[in-house]
Amino acid sequence: MNTKKTKKSPVAAACSALGTALLILLIVICLPLTVPKAFHYHVYTVISGSMEPAIPVGSLVYVQPGAPEDAETDDVIAFHSSMDTGAIITHRVIKNDIVTGQIHTKGDANEKEDLYPVGYDYYMGKVVYSVPVLGRVLAFFVTFHGKIAAGSLIGLAILLQIIGGMLESANEKKQAKISQK
Repeated sequence: MNTKKTKKSPVAAACSALGTALLILLIVICLPLTVPKAFHYHVYTVISGSMEPAIPVGSLVYVQPGAPEDAETDDVIAFHSSMDTGAIITHRVIKNDIVTGQIHTKGDANEKEDLYPVGYDYYMGKVVYSVPVLGRVLAFFVTFHGKIAAGSLIGLAILLQIIGGMLESANEKKQAKISQK
């Protein structure tokens, strides 16, 4: 049995390392979207400046579902603007009127309270965490071009792994021939 170690090809090692790094990068980018959903949090990207500076445009917000009766003054909540449009708004609670089943809200950057209170049927949950900029990055990956970019990065990572394996295999064969002489 040959116990000699073969010298690793630096190009093969670099290809394998780069391929692995690309795959790890894509996994890390996807974690902020997937892991919270496993714990029943909803994840949204903020597209307006109504909550600045507390929650800037492009932030990723994590919303924990709950009972609208539990929303307290100063909580930031997420709610549907109407069931027809599907738009989701994040504003701060000014008052929770349990008797009427309505929550009065206001965006931090807005001068006045929202014109219409939020009916309990429109309530989604409380914003428990936000990460500036990450929403923009992740929003890119759900676009057509973002999906192509992600798919291309996965393809490139796999290709680099294959090339690294082929180069390493060729290097081992070469080393075996040298050691037989």
